[in-house]
Amino acid sequence: MSQVPLLTASTAPADSRATLAQIQGAFGTVPAMFAAVAHSPAALASMWAGFGALGGGTLPAVLGEKLAVAIADRNRCGYCLAAHTALGRKAGASAAEMARAQAGESDDPATAAALAFALELVERRGQVDPARIAALRAQGFDDGAIVEVIAHVALNLYTNYVNVALDVPVDFPAVPLRQAA
Repeated sequence: MSQVPLLTASTAPADSRATLAQIQGAFGTVPAMFAAVAHSPAALASMWAGFGALGGGTLPAVLGEKLAVAIADRNRCGYCLAAHTALGRKAGASAAEMARAQAGESDDPATAAALAFALELVERRGQVDPARIAALRAQGFDDGAIVEVIAHVALNLYTNYVNVALDVPVDFPAVPLRQAA
């Protein structure tokens, strides 16, 4: 059970309502995570703007979703794992590709390098081996793309922490966390 009530357009603070309307328009519903975050208009606006900004970035949407499932699994966030698995499938990834990404793996060398970098960022709290950045560059990531990967990690840490700390109920098809995470 969520640690905070899940708000609706009629119960949310007035300053959250326009953002909730945008989210409703994008998803056809307001996912539970946003309904929980709506208690803070600033936090909701920040989260929604982060998704919008990165969605318009240079990294392909499917890579962003693969990064998200790997990070969610490491942080044991069932909500984000479920949501981003569904979004990854919608972006064109197969179920097998999303499962491999959840484990931090990919047959594509560029995706594998991005996943390894992102997971090292999470596990070592930003203290990455310079070889990880060199591996990204070797796969064609320029400095802007490297910074974008870091931004994806930061946004996913934010959403993972919200969902885990507040015990937000999963409203996407559930995906099991890996036992070794």
